[in-house]
Amino acid sequence: MSKLGDNIGEGAHAGLPTVERIGSALYCTLNRPQEHNRLDPLDIDHLQRVFDQVRLEFEAGLQGPRCVVLRGQGNHTFCSGFTISAIGQQLDDRFERMLDTLEALPVPTIAAIQGGVYGGGTDLALCCDVRLGVATSRMFMPAARFAIHYYPGGLRRYVNNLGLAASKKLFLTGMPIDANEMLRIGFLTEVVDSFELDARVQAYVASIDETDASVVASMKDHLHRFAESRPDLPGAAHAARTSVQSPESRRRIAALKSSRSAGDAS
Repeated sequence: MSKLGDNIGEGAHAGLPTVERIGSALYCTLNRPQEHNRLDPLDIDHLQRVFDQVRLEFEAGLQGPRCVVLRGQGNHTFCSGFTISAIGQQLDDRFERMLDTLEALPVPTIAAIQGGVYGGGTDLALCCDVRLGVATSRMFMPAARFAIHYYPGGLRRYVNNLGLAASKKLFLTGMPIDANEMLRIGFLTEVVDSFELDARVQAYVASIDETDASVVASMKDHLHRFAESRPDLPGAAHAARTSVQSPESRRRIAALKSSRSAGDAS
């Protein structure tokens, strides 16, 4: 049984991100709405433990979450990044390590961006496989304004996901962009009306439920490898051949044929 299922509401009284298992999805909600859902050092450690647990449960074959949903409390800001007052003294490699762990999770991840997203919060969102925004979403990367050279993992994610031109604009100028441009450059997967955001998240969760978890994990790993120009072609080919002959694939194909035959008969 998933240990994460026992942690519903964890962190709610301390401003830490809350963790709630609902059905097959694990919801991590940033919990500092009055401070634009900034990430404090304790939040980083908390999220690291959560993501580590998701990975360990998957690797152990437990009934862990099929996907992870990240969202922000309130209606204005998904995440404003690392706490500014702590940048000089407490911004160490823990932040980048937590983001790398999220990016590499073997289950699909969804960022529900209900408003603005800034600084390190943009990299938090880029770690997710799907990023859903609303018409009022906006983003900017102010690192250069603070004379801070961004860490390598974040630069890599920007270029891999958004391309060099968009990354240069955001990093080198610090200019904000709106939801339409966020969608155009690929930061957002979709833009929906704010009242539809939760329902759209649920549609993704429901669709993920219908997939095979092991195949999804394998394809996610190989997609990342191709994106970073380090493909494992023999491994991907082996995974493809093995999946076609797997009992689960045969079962699903037989079920599809049976349902089609039943439909024709009716």
